[in-house]
Amino acid sequence: MAVVSAPHIMGAAGDGRVAIVTGAGRGLGRAMALGLARAGVRVVATAARELAEIEAVAAEGAAGRILPLRADVTRPADAQHLVAATLERFGRLDILVNNAGRGMKYVSETFMTQPTRFWEVEPETWRMVIDTNVNGPFLMTRAAVPPMLRAGWGRIVNISMNHSTMCRAGFSPYGPSKAALESETIIWAQDLHGTGVTVNALLPGGATLTGMIPDTMPASFRSTLLDPAIMVPPLLWLISSAADALSGCRVTANRWEDGTPLAAVESAGWHDATPGQPAS
Repeated sequence: MAVVSAPHIMGAAGDGRVAIVTGAGRGLGRAMALGLARAGVRVVATAARELAEIEAVAAEGAAGRILPLRADVTRPADAQHLVAATLERFGRLDILVNNAGRGMKYVSETFMTQPTRFWEVEPETWRMVIDTNVNGPFLMTRAAVPPMLRAGWGRIVNISMNHSTMCRAGFSPYGPSKAALESETIIWAQDLHGTGVTVNALLPGGATLTGMIPDTMPASFRSTLLDPAIMVPPLLWLISSAADALSGCRVTANRWEDGTPLAAVESAGWHDATPGQPAS
């Protein structure tokens, strides 16, 4: 699973493919769902509760290309039903973007300026974040992989974050949850080696203007945030044939440069393995 030596961005990344994007009602999920649809991908956009938000995304997207479905990724039955509904509607499932997540604002609205120490986090909040950010991707990927294996091709894209944020004081349980997702990315890539199904992590590369940023943050701070649309170009490359050999890696969107995607690619996790090679 070596990285392609001279990658090329395909002009029509969609190629009639079908994707599920979880947490697609706002922020990164909304941007990626719309970007995929505009590239020719048929998209199932999900949300756990906010059906109106994903319906608005569907209305904004390319005509008929986005199907809004409510699903809670922390529930095994919802994950299985979502995949079954996708297959029933479109006859295939090629791409899964595990984007649904819970952030630090559920711990405290002032997490950016007044860190909460881990022993001050309510157990219910800890469980909610871990359940969504760690168990949710597992349940969704577990449901999505069988049809991908039958087709001999698939893309699992896990939405991650900077390593420094995973290690940042006061960022429990969000940091630990994303560290676990990186581990899932590495292990799943090895488990799927040789099947045609790849697993990679994609991250913005910095603080991004999403629903995870509290509304109470000052405008001066919000003006420095990345636009969620930064995720779309590297995502379209990841679902193209140029990335067929890439698995077990992380792609940082704000390091992306058209024509030279390898500048944004490194191994997932913290080991020193060559990008794209399974960890030992």
